[in-house]
Amino acid sequence: MDTTTLEPLAVSERTPPKRGLPPRRWVKENLFSTWFNGILTVLLAAILGWALYKVARFVFVDARWEIIEVNVTNLLVFRFPREEFWRLWVALYVLAAAVGLGTGVAARLRGEEEREGRARSSAALTTLRRAAPLLAVVGVFLWFAKSPEGTVLVAGAAATWMAARAGGRYVPPRHARRAGAVVLLGVAASYLVVSAFGGVGWERWGGLLLTVFLAVGGIVISFPLGVLLALGRRSSLRAVRLVCVGYIELVRGVPLITILFLGAFMLGFFLPPGSDTPSLESRALVGLVLFTAAYVAEIVRGGLQSVPREQTEAAQALGLSPLKTTRLIVLPQALRAVIPALVGQFISLFKDTSLVFIIGLTELLAVSELITKQPEFLAQGLIIETLVFAGFVYWAGSYWMSRESQRLERRLGVGER
Repeated sequence: MDTTTLEPLAVSERTPPKRGLPPRRWVKENLFSTWFNGILTVLLAAILGWALYKVARFVFVDARWEIIEVNVTNLLVFRFPREEFWRLWVALYVLAAAVGLGTGVAARLRGEEEREGRARSSAALTTLRRAAPLLAVVGVFLWFAKSPEGTVLVAGAAATWMAARAGGRYVPPRHARRAGAVVLLGVAASYLVVSAFGGVGWERWGGLLLTVFLAVGGIVISFPLGVLLALGRRSSLRAVRLVCVGYIELVRGVPLITILFLGAFMLGFFLPPGSDTPSLESRALVGLVLFTAAYVAEIVRGGLQSVPREQTEAAQALGLSPLKTTRLIVLPQALRAVIPALVGQFISLFKDTSLVFIIGLTELLAVSELITKQPEFLAQGLIIETLVFAGFVYWAGSYWMSRESQRLERRLGVGER
């Protein structure tokens, strides 16, 4: 018997490359396949066109954007001392260098250009498309600021990021795994540049700076706490399991506004007598972390339940300890399965930072409302312009997180077998 006939086919023979449909055929099959679908397509296209016309007319013709031009700095940082702006720029450059180095190392580890056969120009175009929402926000702020110095400094930060990303591709493989630690160190260093060594504390932050700080801080701290709570809820120790279940169910049954009020007015009662009460920003961050961690725990618990029991049994048969089994086998599969839900929760956290204005913090939405009370803009009905501007910033951040989540899902093959 000729065994050559039993050899597996090449990958290209097993899975022929997919070819997209021509535009005319795609439109016919998806939009005008029947007379009913054709009518719906025309009606929805008319409604969408009318809505886009109204939005474009408001943005480019009717709106009075001078309130944004005058207060663009307030929207960015609010009460942050203007003479300390150099700290923000230094922190931005440090962060750009750290993130650029991390993305460059990650690109090398994936080998995406070599594997997919793309040219560097195509890779640069892909990177630009991925960052389009954030670049749009930066461009809008620069347009309203009309500051040549700011434009040059932002361009310098972008150049720093690109140079660090290019340098990250030449990091030796034995040091490449430390790129994540470098990024975390860069984030910590940028924070210390702003707040330490006689810097500006949280109590003087505001606007978009405070919104981003609360969102990033809440995500970074709540994620590991939520993972620990999920693991504790599945623990074989009854005391640990009851504590985790009680915390999760209690926090999930209370609105976020209630948690923020409790953090603002009652956190001091839980501290030792004579200790200083944390700042209002710290208490708001604690409330956001405690609230988000409970939801992250339930999301991760769902992912843990999706991992087949055979995976754990196989790890035990190989002699792995329970800790290594969880860390190397179970948890990676669980987190991979719940990436969409996790990112959805983090997007919700980013938008929920707007609720901290209830306890007196001046984040982006609060500043958008406060600037309409300035004497030169009082009682002129400009709240619509400020809210549209704030909504655009929230949308851009949420859309960028969503797109990055989808890219990560495709790279990890979420939902595929």
